[in-house]
Amino acid sequence: MSKFFIYFIIISLFQINISNSEIINKIEIEGNNRVSVKSIILFSDVDINQNIDSNDLNTILKNLYNTNFFENITIDFKNNILSINVSENPIIQNLEINGVKDKIKDQLIKKLKLRNKSSYVNSFATQDLNLVTNILKSQGYYFVDIKMLKKLNANDTIDLIYNIDLGDKAIIKRINFIGDKKFKDRKLRHIIVSEADKPWKFISNKKYLDEKRINLDIRLLKNFYINNGYYNVKIQETSAQYYDNNEFNLSYNINAGKKFIFNNFKLVLPVDYSKDHFRKITDLMNSLTNTVYSYNKIEDILEEIDNVALSKQYEFINATVEEKIVGNNKIDFIINIEETSKFYVKKINIFGNTITDETVIRQQLVVDEGDAYNEILHNKSINNLKAINIFEGVKSEVVDSNETNHKFINFTVEEKPTGEISAGAGISTSGSNLSFGIKENNYMGSGVKLNTNVTIGDNSIRGLFSITNPNFNYSDRSVTTTLQSTATDVMKDYGYKTSITGVTVSTAFEQYEDFYFSPEISALYESLSTSASASDAYQKQKGDYFDTTFSYGLTYDKRDQVYQPTSGFKSSFKQSLPVISDGYALVNSYEYKHYKELFNDMIGSFTFYGKVINSLSDKDVRVSKRLFMPGNRLRGFEIGKVGPTENGDFIGGNFVSAINFATTLPKFLPEVQNADFKLFFDMGNIWGVDYSDTIDDSSTIRSAAGLAIDWFTPVGPLNFSFSQPITKASTDKTETFRFNLGTTF
Repeated sequence: MSKFFIYFIIISLFQINISNSEIINKIEIEGNNRVSVKSIILFSDVDINQNIDSNDLNTILKNLYNTNFFENITIDFKNNILSINVSENPIIQNLEINGVKDKIKDQLIKKLKLRNKSSYVNSFATQDLNLVTNILKSQGYYFVDIKMLKKLNANDTIDLIYNIDLGDKAIIKRINFIGDKKFKDRKLRHIIVSEADKPWKFISNKKYLDEKRINLDIRLLKNFYINNGYYNVKIQETSAQYYDNNEFNLSYNINAGKKFIFNNFKLVLPVDYSKDHFRKITDLMNSLTNTVYSYNKIEDILEEIDNVALSKQYEFINATVEEKIVGNNKIDFIINIEETSKFYVKKINIFGNTITDETVIRQQLVVDEGDAYNEILHNKSINNLKAINIFEGVKSEVVDSNETNHKFINFTVEEKPTGEISAGAGISTSGSNLSFGIKENNYMGSGVKLNTNVTIGDNSIRGLFSITNPNFNYSDRSVTTTLQSTATDVMKDYGYKTSITGVTVSTAFEQYEDFYFSPEISALYESLSTSASASDAYQKQKGDYFDTTFSYGLTYDKRDQVYQPTSGFKSSFKQSLPVISDGYALVNSYEYKHYKELFNDMIGSFTFYGKVINSLSDKDVRVSKRLFMPGNRLRGFEIGKVGPTENGDFIGGNFVSAINFATTLPKFLPEVQNADFKLFFDMGNIWGVDYSDTIDDSSTIRSAAGLAIDWFTPVGPLNFSFSQPITKASTDKTETFRFNLGTTF
């Protein structure tokens, strides 16, 4: 091809480009009544003497439609004159929502795109109608009927009217689990959030059919199965079968499949990366080989990768996980560490937080403005926002900025109601109780958590009010202040009553990996009064007391999961030291729990518990502070009716210890879907009376064995046990049968 021909093509293309690009000499606007000419030109982002082509005309059209002020727009460019003809959307003069209470109405208005004084846009109206329908259905109004009307006014505005017929709420009558589900219904009911309606469930909204809640149930069920090794679990179908009286049967069809184990792990690094910096990750992966698959364990690996990403040496990295099934039930994992494009965060924008203060959201972000953008830490920020449990949803978007190697990050949050009312009742072998509580997880949008609770028992009443600041003084550590008051009246049985009122300030945080430190300081005022029937020990110590105490706890937690662990251990030590006290007493306690899967999903557990209280002064330990055997440590004996006695009264001791062995029986009576069974062996002792050398029972080890049953009954969860005492003291009160029935409203 000759040079002349090439030049000809280049010159021709240049002339064609010139011919399609012209100068604007004049701009004409037609059809506008409400929006001024200057505003339209401003929105168009165009001006006189500007050079434009066909692409610019499309941009002008897009800019004007994006304002939502116009229903129709036509653009014409001839003889260097830009003509813009618009048809304006009407303004909404009044927005009316009929048929719902003000509380629901306010909630809906906050979510709508179309509001008073905004432009009416057809597409937004359709979206708003769907939104209102979904919100009301999420509150149980499954049969809601909504009609949206437009009323034209003389001044070219409209009134937008929602006429809502809520209908009756859709109620969950029964919840069924079907298919190859491996676990009994009772255990699965504890996993999901939805619950079946009962006559006393007058507070709970979880009894109403809610699509979002059902989707949450599916995620919770899937996570539960995956964390128990069922890698290929399928929630195949979820159906709601309608009956009369607006009642539904909710069914979850589960195919658990086989239990999988970890096979081989491989960590792939860029060639110039040092393997020593990733040694902790490879050691963790090696320790998981041939263990039962659990997503929680994969999370542990990803957490270690997060720690590497936090180092300045690896700012621009990302990690991907490849999973490959080998054979029938093994999984190979390949974790790829790779470098990403190098750019920095110029600005972070937060959208959607109409209630929550922006600082609450920014406190959860690991990547901040000015930092290097890191995909791993960005995902960690999203997970942090989800974990504080005040948002329905969290989305993010990374967009270009006007500077090279810099990006904007946009976070959009969807807020949700964060208040909760609870009530409950229980009856057991040792008595009955009623409770009522109110929680708020995002007080005034500040992220502060409030909790108040009142519990009334046969002989006591306890009130509690706590405030938790999850990021005290921007330290990334929570601080909880608790006000409490407890009154116990056993004047009839034991001849005394006591009241304790005070305040406690506490915190807890992970000092090292899996190692937690939890200090607290409390100031308590106690009043102890007695009658003539009280023992000499109680008579001697009646009066008023003030105690300021510093306590701390050290916990090493290596369980595979907090709820229903299947392996690992937890070791906890706590010490309470008197600061200013009317009765200086030192308290030490230690607890060790170990879990292990024996076979066929049988989970065995071993627990050791010990507690000691000693007076640091010449005074005896106060009777209200003396130690008693916790009821769950020694079944087969009445609660509080074990240990040293004086004149027939059980007075507690200075030392208490217990050992517990237990194992679940998942295959026992598999046809009984609403009950779980467990074998147990308990042994323990309580001894030591500092005010007397003659009262001692240190040589007697109490022990018992039995069967514990957790049964989901029509009136609530029932826990009971059959126990056979093996060894005991002559003064102990034994108990063959123990039960506890509780329910929530």
